[in-house]
Amino acid sequence: MAGANSKDELHTYASRAARALVLLHEEHLRRCLTVWQQAKAAGVTLPEAGGPDYASLDALLHHILRSARLYMVRICQHLDLPDPEIAPPPDPERIESEAEPYLAHLLERWRLPLAPVTDEQMEPAEELYQAGMPYWIDAMLEHAVMHPIRHEFQLRELMARQTPNG
Repeated sequence: MAGANSKDELHTYASRAARALVLLHEEHLRRCLTVWQQAKAAGVTLPEAGGPDYASLDALLHHILRSARLYMVRICQHLDLPDPEIAPPPDPERIESEAEPYLAHLLERWRLPLAPVTDEQMEPAEELYQAGMPYWIDAMLEHAVMHPIRHEFQLRELMARQTPNG
């Protein structure tokens, strides 16, 4: 996948907003995996009482990758686009050894569905207003971008607290 990180890619996107958010998601998910790997190597432990997604670093990475998959699946559903055919992430027991190939698959599939989507399609339809909040596609994409950023921040703070050279 030569040049997969290039910002020059995805030039066929109809919406520059969608393009930017897809590329930002890719960048931050890659960075989050790198920080997760650093935390794993450092023996970082997660605080207790965080629920099943925080039972271990492996469970956390599964949660991060599963969420990335679900964001795109749900976006495609709301836009009446075909299923993006993103495989579910590996189970937590296999996540460490399979994270990089899975991430490559996930990001490749993330690049495809939104290319034809226009800015107008990213605006909320009246029927998609939920609890007084518009259900905008770009808001979903922004949330997908922020999710790995938040976990990267969390892991960096834990490393700083738990490792001597953190």
